[in-house]
Amino acid sequence: MPQIREPAVAGLFYPDDPLLLQQQMEQFLSTEAPVTACPKALIVPHAGYSYSGPVAATAYAQLLPMRERIERVVLLGPAHRVGFSGLAATSALYFSTPLGVIRIDQDAMEEILMLPQVHVLDEAHRQEHSLEVQLPFLQEVLRKSFSLIPLVVGEANTHEVAEVIEKLWGGPETLILISSDLSHYQDYATARRLDRNTAHAIEQLNPEAIDEHQACGRNPIRGLLLAAKHHNICPHRLDLRNSGDTAGTRDRVVGYGAWAFSDPDPC
Repeated sequence: MPQIREPAVAGLFYPDDPLLLQQQMEQFLSTEAPVTACPKALIVPHAGYSYSGPVAATAYAQLLPMRERIERVVLLGPAHRVGFSGLAATSALYFSTPLGVIRIDQDAMEEILMLPQVHVLDEAHRQEHSLEVQLPFLQEVLRKSFSLIPLVVGEANTHEVAEVIEKLWGGPETLILISSDLSHYQDYATARRLDRNTAHAIEQLNPEAIDEHQACGRNPIRGLLLAAKHHNICPHRLDLRNSGDTAGTRDRVVGYGAWAFSDPDPC
């Protein structure tokens, strides 16, 4: 891959015009207010902004009071384009969006590449939207330079993903961000039932209760839940809707949820 990973879905999933993009995110965020104490981790959806942007904004708004302390973001999302085992790192030095470039944390990449389940696979990143759609939100909310550790998650078990998250856990300067939609292409009532079950599993820190029909990002979610249990951080539900609530019809919908994981003690 070239030194800069260029955006693949700008103009499709979100505006490719910087001004329009910024205006859209400001509109989403203007209706939200922080309700959790300094989240260590977030789960956010990754559809087109007209569909899941309002739900994602409920999570990103939680970062506004603590934007100054976040220096790096560990971003994990599922593979939609390429099948592979393990977790895919990138050889790129920067990821680009219409709002500018984000530096890849090369030291952290080298560290996790020592794990057997992590390998460089640029093809997994080239067209992948699950990571890319999070980047403009991060740029808008953090409003400063931060480094990124982007990982596309393929077929990997809960412990393999959790091991990577643990290695990158860091301190208050590090945010763990999991990108995942929920149920896919069910009717509205079925989706609501499935997504409520998934929400319950997340809130009970029960990775075994989430299967491939409940969340496309089940593997990164499962890894986070195991790590969250180890670190005694608690999930707080911010939003749970589907495309039938935001921008689509109700005959075939995709589910979206947002959660913040915080220490029980105040920051």
